[in-house]
Amino acid sequence: MNRQGILGFLFFCVLTAWSASAQPNKQAQLEEKRQSILEEIKQINSLLFKTQGKKKSILTNVEDLNHRIAARENLIKVTNQQANLLTREINENRTKISELQNELEVLKEDYAAMINKSYKSKSQQSRVMFLLSSENFLQAYKRLQYMKQYAKHRKEQGESIKEKTILLEILNKDLTEQKQKKQVLIEENRLAKEKLTSEKKDHQELIASLKKEEGTFSKQIRDKQKEADAIDRQIEEIIRAAIAKSNKESNTTTAVKTSSTTFALTAEAKALAASFMNNKGKLPWPVEKGVVVKRYGKQQHPQLANVTTFNSGVEIATEANAKARAVFNGEVMEIQQLKGANMAVYIQHGSYITVYNNLINITVKKGDKVSTKQNIGTVYTNAATGKTILKFLIYQNRDRMNPADWVFQM
Repeated sequence: MNRQGILGFLFFCVLTAWSASAQPNKQAQLEEKRQSILEEIKQINSLLFKTQGKKKSILTNVEDLNHRIAARENLIKVTNQQANLLTREINENRTKISELQNELEVLKEDYAAMINKSYKSKSQQSRVMFLLSSENFLQAYKRLQYMKQYAKHRKEQGESIKEKTILLEILNKDLTEQKQKKQVLIEENRLAKEKLTSEKKDHQELIASLKKEEGTFSKQIRDKQKEADAIDRQIEEIIRAAIAKSNKESNTTTAVKTSSTTFALTAEAKALAASFMNNKGKLPWPVEKGVVVKRYGKQQHPQLANVTTFNSGVEIATEANAKARAVFNGEVMEIQQLKGANMAVYIQHGSYITVYNNLINITVKKGDKVSTKQNIGTVYTNAATGKTILKFLIYQNRDRMNPADWVFQM
């Protein structure tokens, strides 16, 4: 193989290697996402749809189906992306295989011609005569060098044929595997679409019932919002009181007055707050297993056009008797019996506070130092609905934070 041919082959190998590494990385990311959605659907089915003997309201049924349909649509979208990526990979491999086959054919023809020529002049006597017939020493030397280069070229051609043959076998194997993966994904997508069609049919029937009594259901949602707002005010009053207390204690020991809207922190508390901040997006879930059923912030009801709700934290459906756990090291600031609700545990992490609402059987007390993932109580299960819901909130001083920004993959 000449220098140009070697460089071309090396470039092809590098290009193939780069393409081969880039595509699987993307495919691996999509597969990880698909598995995550499958786990989410599994948890939705387990936590929202296995409340045997419990009669759920139309509103609750609609909300639960909203979660499952959204997850199923997301699954179909990701699976389609995987199948499309595999289609591109298959087409690329087919192109590479075709190019390699053509190159291999040319190499074999060239090699066959070289072998044939070599056979005709293969005798030692012919080679000796070729050297002895030289007109001078310089010509003899050049002929000797030519013979060496010719032999080397033959060897390189043979190695190139071997390398391309191996590469062709690898590409053919990859192509077969890619086709099989694509078929599996297509079948899974078909089943997911069938389930989605059935779920949407049930969903439409429920929505039709909902629309018939829209006024009644809208009032129910607004009444629940008022109850949630009242609980939020109780939580915020506790935080205001804690901030005021920290400032009062600080102002008695220093001449510099501190703000009434932020905690007066010791050096240790400042370091804890900085550590909490550095773990933004990496905090563990406040329950071991769960799915978010109500997200943070203002949201338009998907079926009732005139109804909007606001959630000061996130609501997480979990298993019966699930334990709530601290998401970071800190100190139990308060344990509160909320009016119209169950117990809430407040854990302070410097200037940050995490609140765990709807608990029973609290296992910590005010002033306790707690560590990350330490159990602090049991999440209450509603006897009527069979659901176990933890409401989780994060504050920085008196400012609400979106827990989804802080908790890993929420």
